[in-house]
Amino acid sequence: MTHASDEALKALNLPVFEPGWVWLAGAGPGDPGLLTLHALNGLRQADVIVYDALVDTSILGFAKEGATVDYAGKRGGKPSPKQRDISLKLIDYARAGKRVLRLKGGDPFVFGRGGEEALTLAGAHVPFRIIPGITAGIGGLAYAGIPATHRDTNQTVTFLTGHDQTGLTPSAVNWDAIAKGSPVIIMYMAMKHLETIAAKLTSGGRSVDEPVGIVCNASLENQAVLETTLGRAAEDVKAAGLEPPAVVCVGEVVRLRAGLDWLGALSGKVLDPDPLKLGKSSETG
Repeated sequence: MTHASDEALKALNLPVFEPGWVWLAGAGPGDPGLLTLHALNGLRQADVIVYDALVDTSILGFAKEGATVDYAGKRGGKPSPKQRDISLKLIDYARAGKRVLRLKGGDPFVFGRGGEEALTLAGAHVPFRIIPGITAGIGGLAYAGIPATHRDTNQTVTFLTGHDQTGLTPSAVNWDAIAKGSPVIIMYMAMKHLETIAAKLTSGGRSVDEPVGIVCNASLENQAVLETTLGRAAEDVKAAGLEPPAVVCVGEVVRLRAGLDWLGALSGKVLDPDPLKLGKSSETG
């Protein structure tokens, strides 16, 4: 039986997933509704889906009947498959004539190692397609009512990772320059080293009272948001018992949540119509 949704997808002339190809797709920050049509099209055609830990498993329900679903999640501090092994697995599946969908949380090219996997595929002469996704640093914050940019607060935003390949705070980052030059800083995988990062930013000139928003499990039913300050962030995270995955935002845009917490408004929260003008400080909660 052909469903209307299938006919609608065909009418869009979306690409055909050819055998032996790998599609590197972003699944967005979590909410299945944030999938792109290209990602959904890939899910409907793939013979094999190799997915990450941050992909909501309900998304796998869009897979075609009989598709192989292969978990390849990498989580910091936990037993995880090695990146090279994941890349080689993609090559093996493709060379076996499978349509391989590599499904990654957020966007594959934003701290998602999609570039590494694509380069490995290119080196092995395996054809691939990149399907961008909504990155958690934008979409996840939006679900918390925190915009990445607002013309009254910032004309620049910096995205950075909270740890490098060694698992430590990135040594290649010029923390002083970022502290002085970027009014809004959005950090991925920063929870483990949040105290160290906050200290580097304050030593670079940021105020200990600067607003910080921390969004855990962004866009999912168990999303949790903490509003705090740079000086108290690490302590408040520990007190609240928050754990990764999380996105951390530093800057005045966090104050806008008082007027933009649309999820809170759905449950009856009264929004502040002009939080910046009123100069209200963030509240923890």
